[in-house]
Amino acid sequence: MSQRHTMRSRLQRLAREIAKFGAVGAIGFVVNLIVFNICVHGFHLAVVRSGVIATAVAIATNYVGNRYWTYRDADTSRRSRELSLFLLFSGIGLVIENGILALSHYGFGLTTPLADNIAKNVVGLGIGTVFRFWSYRTWVFRALPAREAVQTAESFLTDTAPARIDAK
Repeated sequence: MSQRHTMRSRLQRLAREIAKFGAVGAIGFVVNLIVFNICVHGFHLAVVRSGVIATAVAIATNYVGNRYWTYRDADTSRRSRELSLFLLFSGIGLVIENGILALSHYGFGLTTPLADNIAKNVVGLGIGTVFRFWSYRTWVFRALPAREAVQTAESFLTDTAPARIDAK
């Protein structure tokens, strides 16, 4: 296999991973946006408190999407470690996202609903998403080592293959 083919294959895998991560993130974005605006305008909660609640709900949504779709082939042998790291890095992303909202709202005095949504759901979420993508793929949803991946695939094929009938 040529180095060029290997590089193309890696780039294609990365593109698929980014597309799936983006699709899950888009759903999380919609959840985040709706919950944030319901908390702020429906329940009249403070903007940062609303942002934290909305981000926490979106984090739960994103974990399910990433675990069972984007990174479904990742190592599942240490699920509690995975969930702990996911929550740690998601928490850092939450601080990034809502820290920018707090800075905009309280630091710069940009307090309109549009300014709050741009600060939280465009700038903060954009920076937080880049951080989350890097941390999830690097630390949370680790790929199986090559030997284990082959064994897992072989056992899956063996377990799901239809019974073979030998004709004599």
